[in-house]
Amino acid sequence: MTQKTIAGKTIEVTDEGYMKDASQWTREVAAALAKEDGIELTDKHYEVLEFLRNSSAKGETLTIRKVGKSGIVDIKGLYQLFPGGPLKLSSKFAGIPKPASCV
Repeated sequence: MTQKTIAGKTIEVTDEGYMKDASQWTREVAAALAKEDGIELTDKHYEVLEFLRNSSAKGETLTIRKVGKSGIVDIKGLYQLFPGGPLKLSSKFAGIPKPASCV
């Protein structure tokens, strides 16, 4: 585990960059994490992130298919928003643990 200063906050992250404490998440932290991966967050990104945060808080298993059925964005759109690993990246930016379905 490592400490990292993001958007003026010191947060603990795993070796893969996932936040250890979801309560430290803010939209500014999400934007800073995304920027490190070359992604500029839009309102649609934040809709996906909020969906993931709410689903995770309920203890639901997160999958790309579940996000695709959310009505926010389809699977193709999810790949466009978060290229190179949509569920992995979106979970990281949402401040939640890496989903079990992500290698």
